[in-house]
Amino acid sequence: MAAGPVHERLGALQLVDHHCHGATTDGLDREGFESLLTEGEAWPGVSPFDSPVGLAVRRHCAPLLDLPRHAPPDLYLARRAELGAAEVTRRFLRAAGTGVFCVDTGYAPHRVTAPAELAEAAGATAYEVVRLESVAEAVAAGGVEPDAYAGAFRTAAWEAVRRPGVVGVKSVAAYRTGFELDPARPSPGEVTEAARRWLARGGRLEDPVLTRHLLWTAVDLGRPLQLHTGFGDSDIRMHRVDPTHLTDWLRLIAGTIPVLLLHCWPYQRQAAYLSAVFERVYLDVGLTLHHVGPARAGAILAEALEITPFRKLLYSSDAYGLAEFHHLGALAFRQGLAGLLQERLDADELALPDALRIARWAGRDNARRVYRLPGGPLDDG
Repeated sequence: MAAGPVHERLGALQLVDHHCHGATTDGLDREGFESLLTEGEAWPGVSPFDSPVGLAVRRHCAPLLDLPRHAPPDLYLARRAELGAAEVTRRFLRAAGTGVFCVDTGYAPHRVTAPAELAEAAGATAYEVVRLESVAEAVAAGGVEPDAYAGAFRTAAWEAVRRPGVVGVKSVAAYRTGFELDPARPSPGEVTEAARRWLARGGRLEDPVLTRHLLWTAVDLGRPLQLHTGFGDSDIRMHRVDPTHLTDWLRLIAGTIPVLLLHCWPYQRQAAYLSAVFERVYLDVGLTLHHVGPARAGAILAEALEITPFRKLLYSSDAYGLAEFHHLGALAFRQGLAGLLQERLDADELALPDALRIARWAGRDNARRVYRLPGGPLDDG
């Protein structure tokens, strides 16, 4: 079937990827590639290529490496190595058709492209998203007394968000504590005592009181706050990251900052509910889309859009490590949303101008508005 006007418009739209990471700058052997192909582990005798995302890479990414569709893994990896990391990254980022990347720089166990390098490879623009747990852990590593922690973290957080190019902040509370938290702002005494325990123990920020303090500090910063929800690696306890656990906190902070729920699967319907009842809650289904592949992207987006106001859905890839994911995320989003809108258009559930407007909002303009990016309208709440 020939592509309709919605497919054509979305295909040509320069997307805003409002949450992603850098691509690896080193060459990858099979073990290294497979470790980045999955959110789990590459188990002995079971290849991550034998998964929906593995099939999607071979189907949709192989042609960009001058290979036939469905090229076998060994041939795919050999060609990838032949081209080199820089050329592979350039090809996939250019193919993504993304005009703006908002890059979370707080997670980098591998050597990955910085925002400026990502932008150069893509011929695009990049901004930074500050991970607040990284700021807190840097404060702790620098040496601070428990009763000075709150002030030191606040100062460091303000310094971080005032850097040129920073457009938002992020928390990975989902990985550290889950969302079953007391929604109230902790008292100074509670923060000092929690800091005393954490600084004596060391390690990652995983204290629930300090996580609450971090989230309330994000409110004080006044920047858009990204929150990982749902699908992630094995650190996640899935029942604790349902975003509806945040309901009472969202009620307390209503009218303050935009809160952007990332990924969401399998809680896309719960996230949709929150976006429908709280003025400044938004969502995406990033990460999910390239893991389910273009064939299932429309089904995930359909569930996310059952009750979501159309000004509340954003696009993200959450690509990390493999530049393939920047391309696959964009491809799955374009095909999934275009197919969904075309289906509703064919059923006379909406008019063509509505479909084109929704496509433009979700792919670009909603993010421009929320993050107050150049070239887009301001977020008026």
